[in-house]
Amino acid sequence: MPKTPKASPPKTAKTKANRAKRRRLLAMLRQVVQKEKAARAERHAGIRQAPRAGKPRARRPSRR
Repeated sequence: MPKTPKASPPKTAKTKANRAKRRRLLAMLRQVVQKEKAARAERHAGIRQAPRAGKPRARRPSRR
C-alpha cells in the first residue's frame, strides 16, 4: 500500500531567518572561493609567462 504524503510543518519566522542566514553565508563563501581561485589563476598565469632566469630550458639528450 503506498504511503500518503505527509504535510511539512509550518514555516516559522525563526526557521525562515536561519535558512536565509545560511543561504547568505554559503553565497558569501562561494564568492570568496571564486575570488581566491581567480587570483590564484592570475598569479600562475603570470609565473608561466615570466622568462626563466639562468639556463635556457632545453632538454638534455638521454644517455641511452
